[in-house]
Amino acid sequence: MSRINHQVRLAARPVGQPRPTDWEHVEEPVGEPGEGELLVQVLYLSIDPAMRGWMNAGRSYIPPVEIGEVMRAGAVGRVIASRHPGFAVGDHVSGTFGVQEYCLSNGRGVTKVDPALAPLPTYLGTLGMTGLTAYFGLLDVGRPQPGQTVVVSGAAGAVGSVVGQIAKILGCRVVGIAGGERKCRLVVEEFGFDAAIDYQAEDVRKALREHAPDGVDVYFDNVGGDILDAVLVRLAHGARVVICGAVSQYNNTEPVKGPSNYMSLLVNRATMTGMVVFDYADRYPEGIAELAEWRAAGRLRSIEDVVSGGVAAFPETLLRLFRGENLGKLVLKVGGE
Repeated sequence: MSRINHQVRLAARPVGQPRPTDWEHVEEPVGEPGEGELLVQVLYLSIDPAMRGWMNAGRSYIPPVEIGEVMRAGAVGRVIASRHPGFAVGDHVSGTFGVQEYCLSNGRGVTKVDPALAPLPTYLGTLGMTGLTAYFGLLDVGRPQPGQTVVVSGAAGAVGSVVGQIAKILGCRVVGIAGGERKCRLVVEEFGFDAAIDYQAEDVRKALREHAPDGVDVYFDNVGGDILDAVLVRLAHGARVVICGAVSQYNNTEPVKGPSNYMSLLVNRATMTGMVVFDYADRYPEGIAELAEWRAAGRLRSIEDVVSGGVAAFPETLLRLFRGENLGKLVLKVGGE
């Protein structure tokens, strides 16, 4: 029986928040794998803030998605046909399969995952790219020491929640910044942070003086904008600022707002460093092994916010990120299993 592949392709470069007209929904027959290829049925898609940047033209850490291309997305799925020596029918795999129901792959960048060890969506979150982003960004760039104060923005999100938990494992005091009472309660009660600041209801600078009286030793930034500025004025001597993302700026129609308090870096002999997880590709096994060990020991919790609806629901599901509606890792369920 011939299969039909439903895809979501980029139809136009968004101006501001993506609109329905920026997407094209396409149907096409599913091909059979050639020599050295495998066919994957996509089961779950990773929904990430970085997707917004991938839609823009111009130089970045990764080439943009071109007009007419299937939207880039990390995913997990099941091999349903294979002529690749490294993969067999029935294997579960993760890779950049895109917003579609089926993907033909040559195997590059595809990794086997074990659903007996963790639910498949977890391989898109804590045991996937977001967990690895938190792991390498905090440990290699932030370099926290026991007893130091670590502040994390986007603390209820996929990366931020893992950053804070790793910092606690390392013996740090951890303060999360999140939007809304529900998220702040989650950050403290479920993820074990020492304190949470609700940027929607509190003065962030004042709250930082209370929760980080001796200054911030490591700031892991996922949001940019005004919150980055607020933390900069509270840096401790020798602080490290990790720039992971700037979700508050992604849908701006004006130029990105840079930090006005950057002179705090000079005064406090601090550093601000950008990090991209792809730079650590040769060390992924190391990161996943330790993350999995912490998770198995109950020291690392993961929450996946799984939305149903298939690829047709992708445009609206993506917008949930920018409305701040997700808790933990946002995942779109595509196929059945």
